[in-house]
Amino acid sequence: MQRKFILNADDFGMSKELNKAVLDGHNNGFLTSASLCANGKAFSAAVNDILPECPGLGTGVHLNVIEGKSLTKCKLITDKNGNFNKGYLYFMLNSHKKSLLNELEAEFRAQIETVKKYCKPDHIDSHVHVHAIPKIFELTAKLAKEYEIPFIRTQYEKFYTIPSLKKHLNLAYFINIIKIILLNTFTLKNKNTVKKYDLRTNDFILGVGYTGMMEPKTVEFGLKNLDGDGIAEALIHPMCYSGNVKNQHSIEFSITLDKRLEDAIRRMGFEITNYKNL
Repeated sequence: MQRKFILNADDFGMSKELNKAVLDGHNNGFLTSASLCANGKAFSAAVNDILPECPGLGTGVHLNVIEGKSLTKCKLITDKNGNFNKGYLYFMLNSHKKSLLNELEAEFRAQIETVKKYCKPDHIDSHVHVHAIPKIFELTAKLAKEYEIPFIRTQYEKFYTIPSLKKHLNLAYFINIIKIILLNTFTLKNKNTVKKYDLRTNDFILGVGYTGMMEPKTVEFGLKNLDGDGIAEALIHPMCYSGNVKNQHSIEFSITLDKRLEDAIRRMGFEITNYKNL
């Protein structure tokens, strides 16, 4: 395998601003892939208005049991109004419980089937990496195989730094380092599950260590840090606003349109592609 690079927008369907970022980032830039959130407030617009305008876009299922409303009855992880109300630690500590796994399976099936009504997903991942928890990853892999979704995201990120003192002198960066260690440990186990279910996965990921701080430089330095062949996926949460708004999401949208970065990625020997074309 040669060097492959995929720029993926997570949370597609969560908001109109993210939907617009996918449309513009794909048609005017090098955003090649997006993961659909079936319970997102703007899901209907994403699949009815945006997808028809982006025939070359790779699309996946972005399983979400962290925020928004559930599609099924999930009494263990929602409030009385059906809104998800549990965090990552809860899922880690309770992933061995059959009752939780049964609820997750029903909800995951509903979300996958909702996405499949509108497109043929080529990959599956999750909001805040919940599916990386090994017991939940096993469930996700089983469903990916059943629903003929060929790629499942794993989270091995090779540690790297960029020349920015400001980014490293804050609590968020140290929390992200802990996330890398945890997710890399999970990935060691999950890679065996990928093989067990005869699925495919990315070899590297970018976007954990600099969660909430992604910009063109973090993508470029992350790719420079990689040796050899393989699939590298950078995950971003871009938004395109109607007004002159500048925040982290608009910075991540700028990644998709950065021609200098796109040229640098190609010069490093990466083919810019998506899971659909692999």
